[in-house]
Amino acid sequence: MNNLRAYSGITTKVRAMQAKLLTNRDFESIANLKSVPEAVEYLRGKPAYTKYINQMDTSLFHRGNVEKILIESLYDDYTRIFRFAGVEQKKFLKTYWKRYEVNLINYCLRIVFNHYDVPFDINYIKGIFDRYSQLAVSRLVMSKNVEELVDNLKGSEYYEPLARVRDSASATLYDYDLTLELYYYSMMWRGEKRLLKGKERELFIKDYGLKIDLVNLQWIYRAKKYYHMLPPDIYSMTIPIQYRLGMEEFKALVEAPTVEEFINQAERTKYGSKMNFGEGQSIEQQYKEILKAAYLSDRRYNPYSIATINTYLFLKEEEINKLTTALECIRYGLSSKETLEYLGGVTQ
Repeated sequence: MNNLRAYSGITTKVRAMQAKLLTNRDFESIANLKSVPEAVEYLRGKPAYTKYINQMDTSLFHRGNVEKILIESLYDDYTRIFRFAGVEQKKFLKTYWKRYEVNLINYCLRIVFNHYDVPFDINYIKGIFDRYSQLAVSRLVMSKNVEELVDNLKGSEYYEPLARVRDSASATLYDYDLTLELYYYSMMWRGEKRLLKGKERELFIKDYGLKIDLVNLQWIYRAKKYYHMLPPDIYSMTIPIQYRLGMEEFKALVEAPTVEEFINQAERTKYGSKMNFGEGQSIEQQYKEILKAAYLSDRRYNPYSIATINTYLFLKEEEINKLTTALECIRYGLSSKETLEYLGGVTQ
């Protein structure tokens, strides 16, 4: 009854927002379009994106600017949910926001490593980061090199792990990416879950435990198949947490001498019936489909809980990822069939 009272309003709000998400048919229609401006005009007719596109001059209808308004729509959705949330729900949303901070740091790392001449345009996100984030966004995006970027993270929780990488010899972009990802998942699992209680904490552990196991499976598979890495190196790049993978199972996966033996070991785990490491759907897409099924199940069985918010944000993020991919495919003149294949299926 307490959850019903606490979540009845926000559940109604999120359901109304979800009704604006794109459908399978929308993605099929977009895949048949011949230019990015055509895709923009299509999105103009969709309630979730109308106001953002109406604010753009038609001369700005190219992929880069469209991606910005897609992200802006996500952050606006987050803001609407946050304003409607109660105290416990806000705790979860503040925890969730850290994913967006990590994404921004990753983007800024690419700016300095790739020596972009023009700083990343932050006008469309500065306001929301100033409101919800611990990061000084303006300083981050103006960093001239990685040393300055890391210094500009002082005062944030991300400074110490990245400073250790900076102070090591010849650190690469991969080293920074890996450190940031390992820090994020470990921090969320060991620290942030303590802020939650009851059903919220139970769902958080389930969702992040699943993510960690699946990310580790992906990383181990890639390390063996594409980079032929040895077990000590694989251990160093995996998240040192297991949820439904036992310690012995995890060890067998990392130390499997061949990709074939890794697949045999993976098929014996609790995820064996859900993942296919052979031909067909990519392992990344399988990861997303498994997560989506888990989130939808959580929401179905716990409609008046944090699962409603968690599921919506996941679906919105996936919609933006698919739209970004579709725009790239249209830009390069791919057929509708090829575009839909790159989307990995559009079932929602």
